Amino acid sequence: MVDLRWNKAFALEQTDGDEELLEELLVLFKDSAASDVEQLQQAVATNNPAGVVRAAHSLKGASASLGIEGIRQLAMTMESDARNNSVTVARDNLVALYELLGQLSSLQ
Repeated sequence: MVDLRWNKAFALEQTDGDEELLEELLVLFKDSAASDVEQLQQAVATNNPAGVVRAAHSLKGASASLGIEGIRQLAMTMESDARNNSVTVARDNLVALYELLGQLSSLQ
C-alpha cells in the first residue's frame, strides 16, 4: 500500500491557519486531481509522453501546494520519466496513484 503522507501543518500554513479555506482547497484539489488522472490515463493509453508530462506536472504542483507528499512524489517521478519520452513509469504506477487518490477522502 502506498502512503498519502499529508503534511496538514504545511497545508494550514498555506492558508494562514484557515481550516475552512483548507477544506475548500481540498475539494478543489480532489476535483482537479480526478481530471488530471483521467488525462494521465488517456496519455498512457495513447502512448503520449507529452500528455503524461502535462497531467503529472499539474498533479505535482497542486499536491505540493497542499503538502500531499505521496501524490507529489509519484507525479514527479511520472513527469520525469515522460520528459525522457516514456510512459512506462506512469503506466506502471496508475494503480498506486488511484490508491492515493482514494485516500484523499480521509483527509480532514
